[in-house]
Amino acid sequence: MTPLEQALHQEQARIGQDIGHSDWITVDQAMIDRFAEVTMDDQWIHVDPARAAAETPFGGTIAHGFLTLSLGSRFVYDVLPPLPGQAMGINYGFDKLRFLAPVPAGARLRGHFRLLEARPRSATELLRKYALSVEIEGSETPALAAEWLTLSLFEQALPKAN
Repeated sequence: MTPLEQALHQEQARIGQDIGHSDWITVDQAMIDRFAEVTMDDQWIHVDPARAAAETPFGGTIAHGFLTLSLGSRFVYDVLPPLPGQAMGINYGFDKLRFLAPVPAGARLRGHFRLLEARPRSATELLRKYALSVEIEGSETPALAAEWLTLSLFEQALPKAN
């Protein structure tokens, strides 16, 4: 059995199961400001605490939705170790994505993963779909819910160096 076949068998047995929760990460104003600078999205609801406190229902600044989504890549490290024989993992995209609640500056977030699907995409690629929920500490409503697609590439998928 190839490493991909072994991984497929292992992952198909976990379909429908909760995979786990990541560690908590604090999304402070400094993180929000750095994200605004890198993405050139400096809308005042994200970067002007005084104005956001005075003019929004949020009581202060909120994180960018795409910052919250981007933290999914960090949450993966806590929950989804590489599969045996996997050479690399890459993002493949999203089937569904909804931003459900604003993330106030200073909030703590964590990712919750549940495996929805695992199937071969090619002879060297395993496609997995996860339900990702980004939870806000102390809130019943998650910041976002998504169906995230990932590809695991196995050794035979890598080009040989000359």
